[in-house]
Amino acid sequence: MSSPNKSVPPPKKEEFIANTEIEPVDKGFLDQTLRPSKWEEYIGQDAIKQNLHILLTAAKQRKHSPEHILFYGPPGLGKTTLAHLIAKETGVQIKITSGPAILKVGDLASVLTNLSHGDILFIDEIHRLNKAIEEVLYPAMESGVLDIIIGKGPSARTIQLELPSFTLIAATTRIAMISSPLRSRFSGGVFKLEFYTEKEIGEIIKRSAKILKIGIHENAIKEISSRSRFTPRTANYFLKRCRDYAQIEKTELSKEIVEKALKMLGIDTLGLNGADRDILRIMIEKFGGRPVGLNTIAAALSEEQATIEEVYEPYLIQLGLLERTPRGRVPTEKAYGHLNIKSNKFIQ
Repeated sequence: MSSPNKSVPPPKKEEFIANTEIEPVDKGFLDQTLRPSKWEEYIGQDAIKQNLHILLTAAKQRKHSPEHILFYGPPGLGKTTLAHLIAKETGVQIKITSGPAILKVGDLASVLTNLSHGDILFIDEIHRLNKAIEEVLYPAMESGVLDIIIGKGPSARTIQLELPSFTLIAATTRIAMISSPLRSRFSGGVFKLEFYTEKEIGEIIKRSAKILKIGIHENAIKEISSRSRFTPRTANYFLKRCRDYAQIEKTELSKEIVEKALKMLGIDTLGLNGADRDILRIMIEKFGGRPVGLNTIAAALSEEQATIEEVYEPYLIQLGLLERTPRGRVPTEKAYGHLNIKSNKFIQ
């Protein structure tokens, strides 16, 4: 008689966060849904949150509108979200516009005169404001008045309109393009938003998965956060696309599913996309790793110089794959290794 088989313990399963009954809740406005509605839900940027808490609390105690605030930093880090949170914290309405949308002085006058007492005016991409419009904004920010010139030539006259007390919150991705006089009028503070850590991105993914009712493995969260370019918007985008892939495959959102989904999107293990890798390959293969000018890279890629400088370069530099030198852009040894290209260092 054969001896009975010894019981074999089942393999240890990775931690699974069951946030769902599998039913997705995509209502067509996911970005708005995922936006934090309370300070406790806003992850990261602790120094800015502390400064804003003091600013808003002091203004509330004085029963004044908070002073004007400027946020700057790369896209997707939460500038607009902070503006919405400030409005909710102060219990006032927020009116939203953008620099490119304000074409004439009359457009700005219309926006300002329609504000109620204590309202927040949020201007996104304020660096794209016309300089003539900036001049009209100065007295509105400082003295709460709007100077409008009616007519032309000798018959022209100036009308001064009193504006209700308001707070201007502005956001920009290119603070260097904002004139010094305008920047100095943000007396509440000029705050730079920093890139997030992988741990913070992981917390954001957990929160988003809970809102979207997505069941997700802990290892899948780590895999998405490690490729998300330290940016919450990118992390949420990857989460939703991985969810779509898992839904079609009728399986759980595991690390393996994340790897397959991101591979389809052309995202590698460092979070680089096709354009990132093209920049590095052009510098290595076409120019032998020698210093290359930005205009040359842009011409080789058929891409705008500003797009390369603002969208792709910061992340490549942050990862240590690219260096800026006085002679041009240079790929690092790490870039050669990541692309599996044998280093052929040029002689300077």
